[in-house]
Amino acid sequence: MAERTMRGDRLHIAIFGRRNAGKSSLINAMTGQPVAIVSDVPGTTTDPVFKALEFQPIGPVVLIDTAGIDDRAEGLGAERVKRAAAILDKSDLALLVVDAGAVDFACEDELLEKFRSRSIPAIVVANKTDRHPGSLSAWFADKPCVRISALSGEGVDVLRRRILEIAPGQWEPPFLRDLLRPGDTVVLVVPIDTGAPKGRLIMPQVKALRDALDGGALPLSCRESELPAALESLRRKPALVVTDSQAFAQVAGEVPEDVPLTSFSILSARQKGDLPALVAGVLTVPDLRPGDRVLIAESCSHHPLQDDIGRIKLPRWLNEYVGGALRIDTVPGSAYPEDLSGYKLVVHCGACTLNRREMLRRQELPAAAGVAMTNYGVLISFLKSVFPRALRPFPELFARYEHAAWPRRQGPGVN
Repeated sequence: MAERTMRGDRLHIAIFGRRNAGKSSLINAMTGQPVAIVSDVPGTTTDPVFKALEFQPIGPVVLIDTAGIDDRAEGLGAERVKRAAAILDKSDLALLVVDAGAVDFACEDELLEKFRSRSIPAIVVANKTDRHPGSLSAWFADKPCVRISALSGEGVDVLRRRILEIAPGQWEPPFLRDLLRPGDTVVLVVPIDTGAPKGRLIMPQVKALRDALDGGALPLSCRESELPAALESLRRKPALVVTDSQAFAQVAGEVPEDVPLTSFSILSARQKGDLPALVAGVLTVPDLRPGDRVLIAESCSHHPLQDDIGRIKLPRWLNEYVGGALRIDTVPGSAYPEDLSGYKLVVHCGACTLNRREMLRRQELPAAAGVAMTNYGVLISFLKSVFPRALRPFPELFARYEHAAWPRRQGPGVN
């Protein structure tokens, strides 16, 4: 069902436009239900509205209704425009809604340029054709334009077909099924701790299980304490073992050296972002010195746990590695800063709640500032002396680092 697919795994279709251009009416017309509040009063939509739905044959998508790009009200208006602009970082496809009777297009030209600069496919939607049935302004002539009336529904089917024509065929790689052949056994090591609420597994574990099944592989799940028995029960060696990063050291000791081993976090980082860049980033860890600033960034917001990975464990392990106290900041969810120039290293989680475009944007920011960036799983494999073995499922990456040498190559057995 569409609502069972996590937002980060959906194609993100964002709807932009001026106040009262009909953005909310369009999202209601496309979903067939009153998702967004519609009013003749400009500025009714204040915060982005997300609506998940099934858009066949694409599959699960999320429509994003944004605030008017022309909201110039002092204080809140500027904040609304800023939040709407931030949606660009998530947008896989954009719909720019324009009143068919408009005569001024300065805001629209500015937004179209932003789409082009970020390689976001876009459609100009000339709305309210029921009120303006005549010819459109010459401005629309050289644009990928569809005429509609969101109020009557006229043209919405044409818009749907156009979306299907330009939508990316694959907006993110598979989680792990491309690493397996049908019939292969994959062992999923799933520690059950406070991070996994009763009756549930965490998102990357569920994704690994489903992706293995989709690929015709044979998944076997167990806790780290049952891993020896699970391996013993198999008639042949597994094609892949995937573990929670925090159990890397224990699992690596149990899994034969010739069996590919990686973590859920690393697989998630590969699906959501640029894994080779995150791997390159971990090689700067030996250059850290006490007092350096490090940012630990999460993609979600959650109540800190007693032994939280981002707030407790990683800071402790990093401080032990460098032999002194680093200045470590931890930011949740949407608090990811634009200016990263004061940091020596950024460590990001697996990004399972982000879509790929947003994670790639998060990687662009430190790269532009000359700041190294890595990922929870990659960093833990390094600190726990499992790097580069954790890259073995990815032959090109593994070959690049298999025989590499650098100062203090592995972690000193941090606890």
